[in-house]
Amino acid sequence: MEGGPAMINDGLFERFPVNAVFGMHNIPGLEKGKFYFHPGEMMAAVDNWEVEIVGKGGHGGIPELTIDPVVAGSSVVMAIQSIVSRNVAPAHRAVVTIGAFLAGNAGNVVASHAILRLSVRTTTPEDREMVLGNIRRIVDHQAESFGCTSGIREGVPGAVLVNDASETEKAARIAQDAFGEDQVIYPGPSFLASEDFAFMLQKKKGTYCFLGTGPGKMVHHPEYSFNQDILPVGAAYWAALTEGYLR
Repeated sequence: MEGGPAMINDGLFERFPVNAVFGMHNIPGLEKGKFYFHPGEMMAAVDNWEVEIVGKGGHGGIPELTIDPVVAGSSVVMAIQSIVSRNVAPAHRAVVTIGAFLAGNAGNVVASHAILRLSVRTTTPEDREMVLGNIRRIVDHQAESFGCTSGIREGVPGAVLVNDASETEKAARIAQDAFGEDQVIYPGPSFLASEDFAFMLQKKKGTYCFLGTGPGKMVHHPEYSFNQDILPVGAAYWAALTEGYLR
């Protein structure tokens, strides 16, 4: 999530002044070749954190001489999963994913430390502050309860992707004129996925849309395969959008 902020901080909009910004992402599972526009909050803020839990390594057959960070980390994983279910209002949306748990390399050795890599997705500033605060508290106290120490490396603060309502409506209308009303879903779905284009939309008005790729594995799945049939459709959208704004 560092690309957008890095370009902005490097003077992107001072070097290349623009009136509005636009983005697009393919989404498997949505109908192939159709465009999906959603005004307002469309994608979640993401915070990518790395938690390190430090124990005391040793022989797996002599656990009393060790402090096992894997056991402590496992407790952290389970406790973190209660944050959203017990603290986020059901009408809101949030998710905490522990995508990586790294520790040791042998079954008969107690590791000295463990690494947890987290993806935290929220849709309101209040929920984000609460969820992240609870993660800090749980990591600290769970690790301590097992005799371990812990630390958190926090990534770039996340941002909710918020589409400008008027720009979204205008882009959807241009797409309808170019491809037909039946090929444009407006308003379309929102997702808890994240996108650093959100930071650009904090600086400039604009909109981000989805282009359906039809049936298939979701992005980030190891068997994901990009459907190249949608390339001409996506390119035609950019051409139509440019012509529409230049009229």
